[in-house]
Amino acid sequence: MILNQDNTLMIIIDIQEKLVNVAFNKNSLEQKAIKLVSAMKTLNIPTIITEQYPKGLGETIKSIKDTGIEALFFEKTDFNALKDKILLQKLKEINKKQIILFGIETHICVHQTAAALVNLGYDVTIAKDACGSRAESEYLSALDYMKTYGCKIKTTEMIIFELLKTAKHPNFKEIQTLIK
Repeated sequence: MILNQDNTLMIIIDIQEKLVNVAFNKNSLEQKAIKLVSAMKTLNIPTIITEQYPKGLGETIKSIKDTGIEALFFEKTDFNALKDKILLQKLKEINKKQIILFGIETHICVHQTAAALVNLGYDVTIAKDACGSRAESEYLSALDYMKTYGCKIKTTEMIIFELLKTAKHPNFKEIQTLIK
């Protein structure tokens, strides 16, 4: 299903200092995440950001915070972010049915959160180039598996242009500057 700007929410999973540094694709992951976050900020897409045990793994990386995205932040220790009752309640209150999901580690927290979202009836799109794991094999296996239970696996640019739909979108020129 094509993403619709009015029905979309973004969830960023654990893009934290210590986790980014060990991802096999850390540089490209960070660049794509920043591009996606910047575009979603421009399009006013509601955003939730999780942090897995930030005392030990650090906070969300500075480059994402520097985009100025307004987001709801949630600390967690469960791999499935929806185990947090407050986060789950906020998700229901925001009432968007399409979820853009990405982060670290693809095969652990992203996968378990994606499965929970699908089980609750959400249409989940994984931004594969903004996801990462320590090992590429784990990352690839997770993408394959998420596809089997209904997640759509897309690139950052696919997601951005699906939301824009047309070069006549009022934010097209601003977002076009992000695409390099």
